[in-house]
Amino acid sequence: MNNETVETYFPQLADIQQAAETISRVVEQTPLQQSIRYSKKYGANILLKREDLQRVRSYKIRGAFNKIASLSKKQLEQGVVCASAGNHAQGVAFACSHLEVKGTIFMPVVTPKQKIDQTKMFGGEWVEVILEGDTFDDANKAAQLYCNQYSKTFVHPFDDEKIIEGQGTVGLEILQQSQEPIDYLFVPIGGGGLASGLCGAFKALSPSTKIVGVEPLGAPSMKSSIETGRLTELKEIDKFIDGASVQKVGALTYPICSDCLSKMVLVAEGKVCQTILDLYNRDAIVVEPAGALTIAVLDDFAEEIKGKNVVCIVSGSNNDITRTAEIKERALLYANLKHYFIVRFPQRPGALKEFVVEILGPNDDITHFEYSKKSSRENAPAVVGIELKSSDDLEPLIQRMKTRHFFGDYLNDKPDLFQYLV
Repeated sequence: MNNETVETYFPQLADIQQAAETISRVVEQTPLQQSIRYSKKYGANILLKREDLQRVRSYKIRGAFNKIASLSKKQLEQGVVCASAGNHAQGVAFACSHLEVKGTIFMPVVTPKQKIDQTKMFGGEWVEVILEGDTFDDANKAAQLYCNQYSKTFVHPFDDEKIIEGQGTVGLEILQQSQEPIDYLFVPIGGGGLASGLCGAFKALSPSTKIVGVEPLGAPSMKSSIETGRLTELKEIDKFIDGASVQKVGALTYPICSDCLSKMVLVAEGKVCQTILDLYNRDAIVVEPAGALTIAVLDDFAEEIKGKNVVCIVSGSNNDITRTAEIKERALLYANLKHYFIVRFPQRPGALKEFVVEILGPNDDITHFEYSKKSSRENAPAVVGIELKSSDDLEPLIQRMKTRHFFGDYLNDKPDLFQYLV
């Protein structure tokens, strides 16, 4: 926690409408599509606001362009700086190239390569990318120092009036496109810029809509701030959902979200991963982890949204294909279908065959096996990963291992060891 004074600001409809006019030359009006599959599943009218189809494959271009276009001639000549985990960087890069403004973009070292490459592509000769730190907050601190040192204008990813108003144009489009009153609006929250802009638009034009903010379970910075009643900085976060994982939300965005959101909820990273796979396999929709947050949370509202008109914002599709294996792994772990063990193999011929034939169930599959004999002990340990067909198969598997003296340890519930496997 900290004791800083929170700013008081609320995005006005006129300013959001002005932002819509400013960005109209570069921003696509993305579709508001009904999801037949999810509508049937929940007995509701589920609409997806497809910001993953935006020009830079996320809504972030809206705020970035609105901010940079608002700068004075002197500020534009001096150049701009930003920090981003990826999507804001691409929006800033596009705006810099389009407006011919020099930009320096700081990104965490762990940012997926695909997002780094896209940022360089959109910015071209007008943008320099600097990799700094392990989190957005690390990159942000470095960017602020650089900005002050060279007297450039900082383009914040969420805590800026022009950014918030630019993101609020998503709300204007939704309300123009929807033929029915919207009962629920689910919005992903990282720093809170999009949610704050939507609050401005919907409070003016659709005040009865319930706006639900959705954060990753491993990075509950907005929820923590709302629950404690003050802007709260988290000491540690899970960075997996990089587009929505920040240690501290904005001084501008926190009070807006605190006052206007109907509810603030969390979704487990594994549930998000399963949603990503479902969207790809069943709907041919490619989303990044942050883009799946609003759909992943619908199970928690299944009864509440029956018969309602529901909008889920699909915020972006900048996903790196090299992350697919990790996404599948996290989804299986969340579903209780992937398990890691230390298995103690007797040092005798046929022990491995016995394990495969006698211990594993007919639908069990070994997906990880790490073994090395380093002594002449009676038993030698191996780390074994097993994928199950049903979570109900776990206890019988463990019992068979124990009965035949193969069981060494179960690693899924030992985070200090488990982190080295996943």
